[in-house]
Amino acid sequence: QVQLVESGGGLVQAGGSLRLSCAASGSIFSIKTMAWYRQAPGKQRELVAGITSRGTTNYADSVKGRFTISRDNANNTVYLQMSSLKPEDTAVYYCQTTTWDSNDYWGQGTQVTVSS
Repeated sequence: QVQLVESGGGLVQAGGSLRLSCAASGSIFSIKTMAWYRQAPGKQRELVAGITSRGTTNYADSVKGRFTISRDNANNTVYLQMSSLKPEDTAVYYCQTTTWDSNDYWGQGTQVTVSS
């Protein structure tokens, strides 16, 4: 099993920046991909950004050019650097991982609130 713990959420003004962190523990050798999802009130959870074990990244169109996902394999941590934040980025952000044997694990989520 893999345990994920997010940190770094908070309240920020529009145009500001935040960096989210997700620390993985447990069966970290089994981690294949890591990703950030978000869920706003009344909306479905959506993929924000993902990164493979080789560092290949993908982003939702809505965050391209503003968010950057990165991975520190030595410390088993994935980051989401968020810049030029907009009120519509307000959501609970979840860290997620898929293992090589196709199991999915989720963190508990961290709230990001962007004020206008």
